[in-house]
Amino acid sequence: MKKIIKTSNAPRPIGPYNQAVLSGNTLYISGQVPMNPVNGKLIDTGIKDATIQVMKNLEAILQKAGMNFSNVVKSSIFITDMNDFTEINLAYGSYFDEATAPARETVQVSVLPLHVNVEISMIAVAE
Repeated sequence: MKKIIKTSNAPRPIGPYNQAVLSGNTLYISGQVPMNPVNGKLIDTGIKDATIQVMKNLEAILQKAGMNFSNVVKSSIFITDMNDFTEINLAYGSYFDEATAPARETVQVSVLPLHVNVEISMIAVAE
């Protein structure tokens, strides 16, 4: 049984998918981009600000499902420039501590939706 998770506190999907799907106690969150959900504008004031907005969007979806970052077991980070890795890592890492940090990969890609520089998806498990 799956339940669709939707919140107005994260950007609406830009294609035929949902923000997240809860299946049993596992939440699958679609990739989030640095879009402000209030005005629909992309954050273009630097990679740190963009990553923080992505994390805020992910947090809103987690909260809607009754979870938080400590429930995240897997993250996937897609970036268009590996030179941004350090700044992205610092911003992303500020949402976790060593005890709660999930498994993760970071992959450089040639282009992302809306031509953003970072997109992050997550899998979380309710305890």
